[in-house]
Amino acid sequence: MLLLFGGSIYYFLYNYSYADFYKRLETRAKIAAKYNFEADKINAESFKIIRSEHLEKLSAEKEYLYRVDENNNLALTAKKSGLPLNFLADIVKNGKATRQVDETFFTGIRHGSHQNTYIVVVSAKNYYASNHLLFMRNVILLGILLIAVITTYLSFFFSKRIFDPIKHITDRVKQISTDNIHLRIEEKGNDAEISQLISTFNDLLNRLETAFETQKNFVSNASHEFGTPLTSIMGEAEVMLMKQRSPEEYQQSLVSILGQAERLNQITQTLLYLAQTGYSNNRINFQILRTDDLIWQVKEMIDKLNPKNNIQVDFSLLPENPKKLKVMGNRQLLSLAFMNILTNACKYSNNKPVVVTIASSDEQVFLAISDEGIGIPASELTFIYDPFFRASNTRNFEGYGIGLPLTRNIIKMHNGHLHISSTVNEGTTVQIKLPLAKIP
Repeated sequence: MLLLFGGSIYYFLYNYSYADFYKRLETRAKIAAKYNFEADKINAESFKIIRSEHLEKLSAEKEYLYRVDENNNLALTAKKSGLPLNFLADIVKNGKATRQVDETFFTGIRHGSHQNTYIVVVSAKNYYASNHLLFMRNVILLGILLIAVITTYLSFFFSKRIFDPIKHITDRVKQISTDNIHLRIEEKGNDAEISQLISTFNDLLNRLETAFETQKNFVSNASHEFGTPLTSIMGEAEVMLMKQRSPEEYQQSLVSILGQAERLNQITQTLLYLAQTGYSNNRINFQILRTDDLIWQVKEMIDKLNPKNNIQVDFSLLPENPKKLKVMGNRQLLSLAFMNILTNACKYSNNKPVVVTIASSDEQVFLAISDEGIGIPASELTFIYDPFFRASNTRNFEGYGIGLPLTRNIIKMHNGHLHISSTVNEGTTVQIKLPLAKIP
């Protein structure tokens, strides 16, 4: 672009300088004709004075004055003057003509005076074209070269500032694998865009690391949970097969094997349920349900399984409009989610009071289940949704650590939100938010 711009300027100025120079030569030719061939000597002398005072002397300037004879014998004139014959012919024919021979420029005019025809030619060298334009060309080329050098330097400078951080990010990401996924990309006071890119990569690595850790934890705990009943079943069977046993011993062994098999089946079924709820399933049937009815149904089921429970339903915040209690959901899944939360509350509080509070706004239904149980250590709250994870203070309680992940998946399927807050030895509060059903 710089070459095109500079070249255009030089080209147009070059053409203008030649046209202008021919005009200047033509003016001198006309003035020369007037003070050489005018009959009025006073006017002729005036023209001569004006030319000498106001028109600068051109480089190698010359005047050629020739009379055109009656025979129009231009060849003889061309021979005497050394001017090209066709140039003189153009002057006679067209009244004026221009010509360039090497570095000398010629402008000729035809002048008529007292029934005679004359050819007036003025020649000179174009000092402007040969010197000023050359100087301008050198200045343009030097300027383009200088700008090119500066542009190249700035390009490398800014590309280094822009692309070096990106190269650093690329090299760092190549070093990260499953073996050292804890590594992160360092921020070194980069631009806002680069910092945002680094932050995005680090957030992605955080999520990947969490996913890998969860997977490792799941595999480790799942293998343990599956391994314990399987080992017990195989051990019991091997002991029974070592020698002949009495019917009572066989019956007792089968009861033990059946118990372990039921435990294994329960774990398997729960895991399958957990896997199914982890994905969006369009085949699940949703209908309009009242959350207070679901709570009462779940309470009735828990009363049969655990008559010692102390579940209390708080009606103080219950809305007057029953429509504000209705949600769009699947009865079995929501009942399972509420059952898991209330069962855990009763179990880990040793059947102390468990309060269920139901409230509503114009957009959501709120449920809060509070107990006075053992609580969850603050450092372990972030892991409660990992399958098979159990808090360190739950060793004396039965369980598999699958209930909360399953419950969270169910609440997510209903576009709800689950939040758990807890204090050790004071209790746990589970908050559930579900969107209201759109009823016309």
